[in-house]
Amino acid sequence: MSQAAPSETTPTETATETRTFPLSFSVTPSEAARSVVEREDILADPGFGKKFTDHMVAIDWTIAEGWYNARVMPYGPLQLDPASSVLHYGQEIFEGLKAYRHADGSIWTFRPEKNAKRLQRSARRLALPELPAADFIESIKQLIALDGEWVPSAPETSLYLRPFMIANESFLGVRAAHQVGYYVIASPAGAYFADGVAPIKIWLSTEYSRAGRGGTGAAKCGGNYAASLLPQMQAYDNGCAQVLFLDGETSSRIDELGGMNVFFVYGTDTLVTPRLTGSILEGVTRDSIIQLARDRGMTVQERDVTLGDWQEGVASGAITEVFACGTAAVVTPISQLKGPGLEIGDPDAPAGRITMALRQELTDIQYGRLPDRHGWLTRLDVPVGTE
Repeated sequence: MSQAAPSETTPTETATETRTFPLSFSVTPSEAARSVVEREDILADPGFGKKFTDHMVAIDWTIAEGWYNARVMPYGPLQLDPASSVLHYGQEIFEGLKAYRHADGSIWTFRPEKNAKRLQRSARRLALPELPAADFIESIKQLIALDGEWVPSAPETSLYLRPFMIANESFLGVRAAHQVGYYVIASPAGAYFADGVAPIKIWLSTEYSRAGRGGTGAAKCGGNYAASLLPQMQAYDNGCAQVLFLDGETSSRIDELGGMNVFFVYGTDTLVTPRLTGSILEGVTRDSIIQLARDRGMTVQERDVTLGDWQEGVASGAITEVFACGTAAVVTPISQLKGPGLEIGDPDAPAGRITMALRQELTDIQYGRLPDRHGWLTRLDVPVGTE
């Protein structure tokens, strides 16, 4: 196929918008919004990512105009030209965070500025424009202004927020798109795992890697997750809930799960997690767990952890607990790692004390049951455009 010459200007080369104030949003309420009875029926058993609220957010971007046309509109299908860049070259990124209902009825989210910055880093890696953090946070507030009643109040429930960005320019040449759309959708969420907070078995992928050196492992983009789906199916086939990947260079270092970071508890006072190498996603929950562990006086080490380290640590008793963490599942204890000819840990082991204590403290902060001593919470149900 004959390719057009690359543009002299790309989204990553244009000046990053430095506005500290958000765009103005237009609002079009849905005429097909669910009734109170319909909504409450959904919230009674939300599952995860199965049902969606009545509205969504959209912001347009072009290389000539920058970000514009911010709007809240009825939830519904996107109209994409068959030649849209995202469909051919996978130029897209996304984020995940939650809205929590506190006991007094107020609605909060957790460290959204971290998600905003990570979206910017992902955009930079995928040659997409960087959305100003003010617009990111305002887009969530705008959606909650209309769909706040969708935030459930039952224990362990929340409203999962999914901001995402796609290249929607109709162009088949291989270059960064000059037209992009940013969107936010929301889905009421119950427990991530069907069995709730219980230790899980995970499967070691020895045939596939999640990401390689210089790749997109540190970006939150769909291609990374697509690459994990086949080994995830293998995990299910072997009675495991998640898949664990080794690094793509040596196939010896622990990388991460398909969608979560991994932690190891040594004894009672040391927490170890694989260092960020460029192929591991810099998780917001990961960073929060590190801070909470340090607050407890624990030693936290971010370093290489090999498969041999895990095996020897469990055998000697040095590793006393293993868990995974992420926005969706929060903190999930790991009882056993399985792989071809490999079993590490006891499948019947109970959840570790430190694992569950860290999980409880984190969720207590998120739901307003403990003081927010680090200033991690942002209130969402406030007049739009105000602090």
